Amino acid sequence: MEIRYASHPREVKQFDTERLRQEFVIESLFVPGKLTLVYSHVDRFIVGGAVPLDDKLALEADPKEIGASTFLERREVGIINIGGQGKITVDGEVYTLESRECLYVGLGVKEVIFESTHASDPAKFYLNSTPAHKAYPTVKTGQSDAFNVHLGAIENSNERTIYRYIHEKGIQSCQLVMGMTQLESGNMWNTMPAHTHNRRSEVYLYFNLPEESVVFHLMGEPQETRHVVMRNEQAVISPSWSIHSGVGTSNYVFIWGMAGENQVFEDMDGVDMKELK
Repeated sequence: MEIRYASHPREVKQFDTERLRQEFVIESLFVPGKLTLVYSHVDRFIVGGAVPLDDKLALEADPKEIGASTFLERREVGIINIGGQGKITVDGEVYTLESRECLYVGLGVKEVIFESTHASDPAKFYLNSTPAHKAYPTVKTGQSDAFNVHLGAIENSNERTIYRYIHEKGIQSCQLVMGMTQLESGNMWNTMPAHTHNRRSEVYLYFNLPEESVVFHLMGEPQETRHVVMRNEQAVISPSWSIHSGVGTSNYVFIWGMAGENQVFEDMDGVDMKELK
């Protein structure tokens, strides 16, 4: 498991492109036949990807790195499948996940096993895990059951639907909030006007991007912005002090996960467009 440490915004001002990517961008999460995990000291967030082929994959980490004998001994996890049909076995109970369906697994679960229904079209399980203090039940949901809001307009290139999966009024969790935003055809902007939320950090996973397309992800303090170029199925860590917005060369989908002091989706500090630099 790769370890990422937190960075102070004063230091980030001096980072070149390579250093920005080293600290914040997760370039390769979905490796065929492997479980990949990145541990961020930003709110103790673990970001992961599992792509089982013929063999199943278990959700495991070095006990020394997580300080526990099992992955979920002191954690919870949200899992969204962005690949072919797959199955997740949670302490013996099997859940089938189609593409863009979500499974929440709570504190205390001993065993989580990933498998693909067809190795030729494998599942791609995307994971967000945060520390937990209370056990909540395992729950599966999808876009048709999620709390969704349609926002934006083609005139502003930001017509999109936001699907909330794990949140205050949906799947219950200790601190993890997770969902998906899908941009309509011809729309490229997300999360603009920008905001920060000093009480929570966030991670974005961009996907459903054509091979030749990119997203210019904007980050940094509102008066000291930076950008990183994101490609299909790459994730980016957004500390609480940073904006998190982007514009693509085509439309795309992104999964957002948040952790921190509260679970209120609307708890954000808006940034006036005139303040951005």
